[in-house]
Parts: sequence; C-alpha cells; structure tokens
Amino acid sequence: MDQSTAMSKLFFTVSDKTDGSKYLCYIHDCAGDLNIGVTDAEDVWKTRITDEIKAQLLKYYSLKSIEDCLMKLRSSCGKGKASVSVEEEQVILHLGPSPIDLTMTLSKLCEVDGKVELKELLFRMADNLSHWQGAEGPQTLHSPGKNSHKRDNEFAPRKQSSNGPSVGSRKRFPGDSLINPGTRSKRPATGVAFDDDGDEV
Repeated sequence: MDQSTAMSKLFFTVSDKTDGSKYLCYIHDCAGDLNIGVTDAEDVWKTRITDEIKAQLLKYYSLKSIEDCLMKLRSSCGKGKASVSVEEEQVILHLGPSPIDLTMTLSKLCEVDGKVELKELLFRMADNLSHWQGAEGPQTLHSPGKNSHKRDNEFAPRKQSSNGPSVGSRKRFPGDSLINPGTRSKRPATGVAFDDDGDEV
C-alpha cells in the first residue's frame, strides 16, 4: 500500500479539552504533500505536514517513519491523550495531555474552500467504507450475541428424538379409543328389544 492510499484512510475523532465537543481529524495526500485537517462538520482547519513537522513528529514519537507517527497520533486520539483547542481563526492540535507536549497549528479555511474540503472528505470516507465492506463481505443486521438461525427455526416443527419412546408412536390395539388412547371404545348402541306377546289392544 503506497503512502497516498494509506494516509487517505486515516480518520479519527478528537475532543476539545475545554468543553468536550467532538471534532473529526483526518489526514490525506494532496499533490504529494501530506495534510492534516480538523472539522466540526461546519468549519475546516487545515495545515500541510512540512518536513519540519515530520522531523518533530519522528522525534516526539521516537519512530522511524512518518506513517507510523500518524498511526500513533490516531491511537493517541482514540485513547483520549490528544485534544484540540479552538482559538479564533485557528485550531491547536495537542498531541498529548501535558502543556509541554508537541502541538500543531491548523488555519481555518474560507467558507468556499471549506465546503469543497468537506465534500471531498465525505466522498473519501464513503469510498473507504465501501472498500472495507467489500473486503469484509456483507454485514448482517442481527445482534452479534444472538443466533439468527435459531431464531428462524423457533417455530419450526420439533423433530422426535430417535432415542427413547416418542409421543404418538404408541401401538394401538383393536377397540382402543382414538380420542383417549389406552381406554376401550364403547360399543355402539343396538337399541332395546320389546316383547309384543303380552300387549293387549
């Protein structure tokens, strides 16, 4: 994976250390230059990662590649170690909780450039999501803790076990009742015979 492809997939959230509001931080390659941006979905702040910033990042994280440093930055944001503070027309990205930790200053884009940047960011994120879904395969919508196969078969007829007796398999004997198995059915009534010899008219 080349640098441009790897960096275009770096999206992470970072919080404002004063009020806890969330911001989206992203890194992308533009004309061979790495850029880092921060947005609240309305305004956009951005700066180019210059050679000077790269050297500072390599020294700060004690790593050998800028890609590893940016991955470390994303990890720091996920653990709540990094934060931002908004100061009028710029955003300060604090790479650590201590005041002496490294910071990066991002300048606010004008409204027109900000809209263009947000549009490009939206489609980069959509492309990244489509690529991830294609690699992982179709995602199911059921809860991971539940067995959908079991739910589908919840109302299916139950199979009788082959071990031991099963209900309804009892042998019927002649004369047994169909409604109450085990009892003898009654013989049908044949009527009453009357003797007419003793009757007088």
